Amino acid sequence: MNYLGGQQQRVAIGRSLLQRPKILLADEPTGNLDSQNSNEIIELLKKSNKEYNQTIILVTHDEKIAKEATRIITIKDGKIVGDSK
Repeated sequence: MNYLGGQQQRVAIGRSLLQRPKILLADEPTGNLDSQNSNEIIELLKKSNKEYNQTIILVTHDEKIAKEATRIITIKDGKIVGDSK
């Protein structure tokens, strides 16, 4: 995706973080973004998690992004098949 797509994604996430929610749900927040924009989005979420003590539930098919999490719950065919901390 182009630069504009990354900016739009950051603005959407920024808006959701303004209220400093205790829990943030993110469904494929890096979908359709290039690797640079994806990394920036993940870093933004990690920073928000640490600074505001937020729980972020992130759904992704990208194993690299999943490995950034402190806990990974793997679901296959609608069933939990893994839970690592």
